[in-house]
Amino acid sequence: MKQAGKFYGIGVGPGDPELMTLKAVRTIRDCDVIVLPVSNRELTEPLLLEQNEMENRAAGYLESCTAYQIAVQTVSELKEKQILFLPMPMIKDKEKLRKIHARGAEVIEQFLEKGWNLAFLTLGDPTVYSTCMYVEQMIERDGYQVETVSGIPSFCAAAARLNQPLAEREEQIHILPGSYESGEGLQLSGTKILMKTGKKMGQIKEFLQESSQDICLVENCGMDRERIVRSVEEVSEDMGYYSLLIVKDKKKQ
Repeated sequence: MKQAGKFYGIGVGPGDPELMTLKAVRTIRDCDVIVLPVSNRELTEPLLLEQNEMENRAAGYLESCTAYQIAVQTVSELKEKQILFLPMPMIKDKEKLRKIHARGAEVIEQFLEKGWNLAFLTLGDPTVYSTCMYVEQMIERDGYQVETVSGIPSFCAAAARLNQPLAEREEQIHILPGSYESGEGLQLSGTKILMKTGKKMGQIKEFLQESSQDICLVENCGMDRERIVRSVEEVSEDMGYYSLLIVKDKKKQ
């Protein structure tokens, strides 16, 4: 293990800043540089925003980064931190993504070599469909210290918001990537959780209308413009990116 700085992958929770863990808050405060993913394709190379420096485009990146907007409400010190923006476009080309992640890891390692600690902020928990883990694993393979700081995942927060259990007794739970779901996963027995359903919502809704399952959908859980839907008919095909769908088998009477 190299004697250098340490990389932290930090989950800031689902949306409500009060759901951030004490460990996440402390670690963010202690780190020298905050790493934020940017999906805007105009950013093609990592960009360092120095302390107290602001560019128009950097301000836009901060505003559009949900994880940052959650964390800054609890950790006011974030406003004084250096920010490293990493390009993370929403594409599915695995080879292009690998190169993008590798470039991000390379730049992070340059800061680690200086003895600096870096915190990559991600929504929910880093271990659930997060870009953070691709970068973290590359850094760890290169011999640097890494640590994953868990956060409350969105599906647990959504179930709590609905005041309902995700599973009882022998019921199984299946977590599915909504943007890849073709309907096969929805045929599984038990509770199906579809995350980030995005553009597939129309196709998913069509399948659910033909099934006899109960659904609840929470959009923007714990954030502004939160919306709860409890029937398939109410589901809109243009629901937002942060829409989480919970599908359950109908209970036997």
